[in-house]
Amino acid sequence: MNYTYIILDDDPESVEKTKAIAKEFPELNFIASANNYTDGLNLILKHTPDLIFLEIDPKDKESGLSLNLINGLLMYLKELPKIIVTTKSKDLAFDCIQYEVNDYFLKPLVAIDFVKLIHKLNKLSSEDEVLLVQKLKPKEKQDTEGTQNKNRKSFILCVKSYGDHRYIDSNEICYFQADNNSTDIHLKNGEMITAFKTLKHFETVLSNPFIRIHNSYIVNRNYISRIHTGNSLCYIKKTTIKLPFSKSYKANVDFIISEFANENYIET
Repeated sequence: MNYTYIILDDDPESVEKTKAIAKEFPELNFIASANNYTDGLNLILKHTPDLIFLEIDPKDKESGLSLNLINGLLMYLKELPKIIVTTKSKDLAFDCIQYEVNDYFLKPLVAIDFVKLIHKLNKLSSEDEVLLVQKLKPKEKQDTEGTQNKNRKSFILCVKSYGDHRYIDSNEICYFQADNNSTDIHLKNGEMITAFKTLKHFETVLSNPFIRIHNSYIVNRNYISRIHTGNSLCYIKKTTIKLPFSKSYKANVDFIISEFANENYIET
C-alpha cells in the first residue's frame, strides 16, 4: 500500500529530517509542507492526503499549529487523514489521546517509528478490505445474516474514565450525541453518561441498530417512534426528544425506514 503525506511544522530542519526518513520507505509519498495553521489546513483540503505529520508544540506560537487543526478539519471533512503528532515533549500525549490521534512520534524522529507506522497502516487497510467484502456479500446471504443479527443478545458497552469502568447494556442506549471531542450517551431512563471518545469512534465500532443520522447523532433505531422526512426529524419513543438528521446521512435514514417496512408492518 502507498500513502501520501503532508508535513505541518514551523521548523525547516525538522521538516527536512521527516522527509529524509520517510524517503527511505517507498510506501510514503510526500506532497507538501506548511509552517502554519492556515496554509496547512488549505493544503490538506486541496490534496486530502492519507497522513499528516503534525507538530503541536511549535517554536513560533503564532503559527497556530496545534491539535486544534483536527477541529478545523472536522468542519470540512467527513473522514480525516491519519494524524501523526511529531514533537519533542511527552507532556502532550494525554491531550493527543483525547483527540484520538493515530500515532505520537518523539523528536528526534527515528526510522523504526516509521516501520511500525507502516505496519499499522497496512493492518488497518486489510481490516477495511474485509469490511468492504462483507458489505458486498450477496443479498441472500445478507438477509440470512440480518435475521441472525436480530436474534443476537445485546452487548455490554464499557465506558472507562480514570480507573472508573461503567458497564452499559446496549439495549438501554437511546442515542449518542457529539460534544466536541467527547460523546454523551443517552439512556432510556433519562440518564446521560459522558465518554471521552469522539462520535466518529462510536460510528466505527458500533453497527445496526446504531446508525448515524447527523454529524452530532447516532441513534438506536429501536427507540425511534416517528420519522418526519419533511422536517428532517427522528422522534425518540416515550420522550419529547426530536433528533435532526442531515442530508449527508439521508441514506442511513432511508435504510431505517426500509428496515421497518421489512418487519411486522402494516401501512395505513
